[in-house]
Order: sequence, then C-alpha cells, then structure tokens
Amino acid sequence: MKAIVCTKYGPPDVLQLKVVEKPMPTDDEVLIQVHAVGVNAADHHLLSGMIPRMMGFGVLKPNDKILGADVAGRVAAVGRNVKQFQQGDEVFGDISGSGWGGFAEYVCVRENVLVSKPANLTFEQAAAVPMAAVTALQGLRDKGRIKPGQKVLINGASGGVGTFAVQIAKAFGAEVTAVCSTRNLEMVRALGADHIIDYTQTDFTQNGQSYDLILAANGFHSLADYKRALSPQGIYVMTGGSGAQMFQAILFGPLVSMTGSKKMGNLLARPNQKDLTFLKELLEAGKVVPVIDRRYPLPEVADALRYLGEGHAKGKVVITVGAEIA
Repeated sequence: MKAIVCTKYGPPDVLQLKVVEKPMPTDDEVLIQVHAVGVNAADHHLLSGMIPRMMGFGVLKPNDKILGADVAGRVAAVGRNVKQFQQGDEVFGDISGSGWGGFAEYVCVRENVLVSKPANLTFEQAAAVPMAAVTALQGLRDKGRIKPGQKVLINGASGGVGTFAVQIAKAFGAEVTAVCSTRNLEMVRALGADHIIDYTQTDFTQNGQSYDLILAANGFHSLADYKRALSPQGIYVMTGGSGAQMFQAILFGPLVSMTGSKKMGNLLARPNQKDLTFLKELLEAGKVVPVIDRRYPLPEVADALRYLGEGHAKGKVVITVGAEIA
C-alpha cells in the first residue's frame, strides 16, 4: 500500500511517499480502508520533533513513522474479538492513541477509538471532525463548564478548533462572541456567532466587555489580558496558540486560579469514543457542520502541512486518499 512515511524529524520536506506492507489486524483490531484524513497541528508538532522528544515519541527519530490521526473510511477486515463493527461499515475516529498511521491507504486500530460515520457526512467531512471537535467540546464543557445563557468568547474562531467551538457553544445555548480576521467575518457569522470581533480593528481585551468563558484556540494575548476580559467568576481555557501563550497558561494559569475567583488554565484533550459519539449526534442533527478549507491528495501531505503551518487555514485541511486503493 502507499503511505507517507516519516523517518526523521524536520520540516514537511522530510516526508516521503512510499510503498509499504499492508497491515493486518490482530484479534482486537479493525483494518480500515482509509478514504480521508484530517490534518492537525499535532501532526506538525510531531514532525518537528520538539514536543515529541519531550513526550517520549522517540529521541533520535519518530517511533510512529506514519503520521495522521483523524481518519474516515470503510472497515476492510476485523479481528475475531471485534464486536462493534463488521466489514463494510463506514467509520471515523481519532487514532492518535493507537499509534497514528492515518496518512496511508490502510491502517489497523482498536475498535474503541472508532464511531460509525454519520450518513449525512462525506468521508472528507467526517475526517475533519475528531481531534478538533473533541478538543472544542472538552474545552467548553469539561474545562470551561459551559452553561446556557453564558457569554462565551472564542478567540481564533475561524480555525479548526474554533469553527467547531462556535457551533458547539451555540448548541449548549451560550451567547457566542467570535474573534477572527476581516477575511473570515462572513464565514464565522454563518456558523451562528451572535457577535463577531475583527481583531485587526478591535482588541477584545481592551473594549470593556467581560465574558463568562473564554476559549483560546489561536491568537496571542497575555494571561493578564485574558484575565481582564473575564467576568468575576469567569473561566479561561487555552487549547492552542503561540508557544508563549501555551507556556503562560500551563505555568501561571494555576497560580492565578488559586489567588482569585477567576480560573485560568490549559486543556490537553483526550480522544474517546463517548465524546465522539456525542458529536456524531450533533453532526447528524445539523447543529455542527465541518468547515473544510482545502483538500489535498495523499502524495501532497507535505504541502498540506506547510499550508496548515502558515496559520491561516479556514477550518480544516483534509487529505483525500485516492480511490485506486490496492
């Protein structure tokens, strides 16, 4: 089978399209014929090697030689102990906890990371969902404790996590303010945001407004700026952004939280079947719709990662695996 192989850390140029051995499922695994793969910042971080080396992904070279976490495809074979799926089922899921391997024509994973694909979504749309949408859900619901009627601000509302966060917050009954650039105003408005702030024109941390929950999916502001924009009992959740922003949230967020009523911190999202099933219901109901900026074929994964790394993608970037799978 064809796969994009990563044998060393570095820029996207180090990736190679190779023919490798097709995997075979163990008794507890599902073999997926991959139709589409979502591209995430996590792929970029793994490829660069900085975060992976700190987290045990391999000191000198990657342990996982095929990246790609968000897959959508059709079950090609199942191990004898698999109960939830059978050959021919259409599925999607985040396989980052199963060794990655999505940038390939086939991949083997545990059945408990997969969910049946919503019938109203294409494979490409389904592949755009898992990591970004689960991150948005856990940031808003679990870390942010979102409630109906709250004033919620999404910073970085036009990106992968942000586009899902706007829609999920609305599904929870919040009053949503979305922060994005001028070119993305109409797109974010179409997602259902109640208020939109163009960050090139207005600094939301300086306009005197306060919010019950701020989810920072992208864009830089200091922790002090975010604190100023929170209501007295407000919560700030960092899910992405610059290195400085992540550092502040991880190191100083707990200290701020201990010294006052405002809570500030970061989220390390944990993929799981239960949350993806919850999102599947929102997708089937039309309350959440994936936003796809660009599609690339499998041989152009490096180009897709370069584009994502520029930081201006509107929603998600997706890899479409060719139909000529063998």
